[in-house]
Amino acid sequence: MTRPDPLDGRPADRKLRVETHGLDVIADTERKGTPRTLFWPWFGANVSILGLSYGAFALGFGISFWQALIAGVVGIVFSFLLCGFVAVAGKRGSAPTMVLGRAAYGVRGNRLPSVISWVLTVGWETVLCALATMATATVFGRLGWGGGTETKVVALVLVGALTVVVGVMGFDPIIRLQTLITVVTGVLTIIYVALVADHIHWSTVSAVPAGSAQEFIGALVFMMTGFGLGWVNAAADYSRYLPRTASSRGVIGWTTFGASLAPLLLLVFGLLLAGSSADLNKAVAADPIGALTTILPTWFLVPFAVVAVLGLVGGAVLDIYSSGLALLSAGLRVPRYVAALFDGVLMIVGSIYIVFVADDFLGPFMGFLTTLGVPIAAWCGIMLADLVLRRRDYDEPDLYRPTGRYGDVPLTPLLLTLTATAVGWGLVTNSTANWLDWQGYLLHPLGLGGRSGAWAYANLGVLAALALGFLGALALHRGRVREQERQTPSPPAEEGASL
Repeated sequence: MTRPDPLDGRPADRKLRVETHGLDVIADTERKGTPRTLFWPWFGANVSILGLSYGAFALGFGISFWQALIAGVVGIVFSFLLCGFVAVAGKRGSAPTMVLGRAAYGVRGNRLPSVISWVLTVGWETVLCALATMATATVFGRLGWGGGTETKVVALVLVGALTVVVGVMGFDPIIRLQTLITVVTGVLTIIYVALVADHIHWSTVSAVPAGSAQEFIGALVFMMTGFGLGWVNAAADYSRYLPRTASSRGVIGWTTFGASLAPLLLLVFGLLLAGSSADLNKAVAADPIGALTTILPTWFLVPFAVVAVLGLVGGAVLDIYSSGLALLSAGLRVPRYVAALFDGVLMIVGSIYIVFVADDFLGPFMGFLTTLGVPIAAWCGIMLADLVLRRRDYDEPDLYRPTGRYGDVPLTPLLLTLTATAVGWGLVTNSTANWLDWQGYLLHPLGLGGRSGAWAYANLGVLAALALGFLGALALHRGRVREQERQTPSPPAEEGASL
């Protein structure tokens, strides 16, 4: 007699196989689990040791421990709460996030946000893969086992292969891997904290001077873009497997709790470590994971490498799965696993650049998060407003029909997205990424001190894009949504529909 899987109630010894689902709707017979099962993928994807490095990133804005803590807590919880709300759409529509967005953007109009989502997820999986490679090389270097080019090549191949294989396999392997990652990294992270706790000096941490309100807002926005806003475009990709009767509050709560728990705990400890050592704070900017090994005893370096790599791979696996879905939604007509494999190749190429060519990590990373955070925030605002306005579940067949109730290329949401993005980019700056120095063009006209003024690094553009997208869609989409919901249910979509 086989024991049931605690995650979904099906036999635990079922064989793993490549998931065949792409953009299609998940049938009721395949929907399983409860909202509580969402804890595993979200916690596993965010338990990465990288969360400790965000303590140094936050203090880098020139703020105190308490300011950084408040900015981190608010930024992390609020941004993952947005993920929780978007995850409700998955339960209501049974399709990937970027397919459900067609209700707001039209069937082919949705290709614009799909491309943006694809770029964001490919970028994130590349960053995580590169960090795992650099962390492995740093550990091996400290152990005297190498750490040079050969070590980096081997580490990149192994990390890339694990990420690509699981991402290509699909939902069931991802859930199993995330459960394993949750247990292993959770235990080893606790050990790490215990080993380096004596490096914390509260008198030094508490002496870090407070920063301005603008610097505080900049840190808060950075936390939002580094955590929840980096996931919001994929938030319904896993909740779509839940039964329609699953509690919406449960979906929101377990998504937010699972995703926020580890980053909050890691952030607190990361702030204490970075605030206690200026040298460690500076080193994190160059090698966010590897720098954390400098305060470890030698015997724990290998376990640290395990926890670092597994945590980063956990996030990369979810990204490569969702990036494949976004690529399909953007119009590529291939099976899901082929799209995921293609993204895996891009991930490895990008990781090669970061590991072997780039001489700075933090600057381009912050520029990447802020720049893409603006259009994603605009999309998120529109998506949330669309969810608020709807009283019925999605008409699933019409999500695949350009002639259906959701339309083909409605101009209003596209123009609203472009407008919110243009305003947002005008209110952010990226001095550490020279190729983005064109941003911030609204700071002077609006009396905010220009690109070198007090508001230059507050990154107000992300908040502005989120608010403009949400409020604009509430005002402009109400009649369109009501008209859509007055129509009678459509007949089933043609077999194979995958626009």
